[in-house]
Amino acid sequence: MYAIVDVKDKQFKVREDDTLYVPYHSDAEVDQELTLDRVLLLSDGEGDVTLGTPTVDEATVTAQVVDHVKGDKVIVFKKKRKKRYRVKRGHRQQYTQIRIESLEVDGSSDALEPESEEANVSEEDTATSEPEAEASEPEPAEA
Repeated sequence: MYAIVDVKDKQFKVREDDTLYVPYHSDAEVDQELTLDRVLLLSDGEGDVTLGTPTVDEATVTAQVVDHVKGDKVIVFKKKRKKRYRVKRGHRQQYTQIRIESLEVDGSSDALEPESEEANVSEEDTATSEPEAEASEPEPAEA
C-alpha cells in the first residue's frame, strides 16, 4: 500500500516504515508525531486506486520526526572578469527527516478495504444462475 502526499507543496510517494527528507518544519520537535492530511492518492497495491479531488477525504498519514538535517553544500560563485570582482558563497538547505508510521482512511489503518466478499459473490452467483435457468432444455411440443 502506498500514498502520494503533499508536504509543503512538494509531493512524495510514501509507504509504511519509509524514511523521507521533507522541507524543514521549524515547529516540529524531534520524536514528535506529525499528521499529514493532504493525501492526493491512495493505492492498496492490488490495483485499487483512490484519486483525490484534490485530496482524498478523511485520509491521513502519520509520521514521526527523526531529525533535522542539512543537505549538501551548494557553492554560488560570482565573477566579473577584468574588474577584480569575485564572490564565493555557500548554501545548505535544511530538511526534516521523518519516518512514516501508518496510512489511514476514516480512522482505520486498513486503507482501501474492498466491500465484503460475500456481497460480491452473491451478486455474481445470482447473475450467473439466472441465465442457466433460462437455458434449461425446452419442453417437447405435443403433437
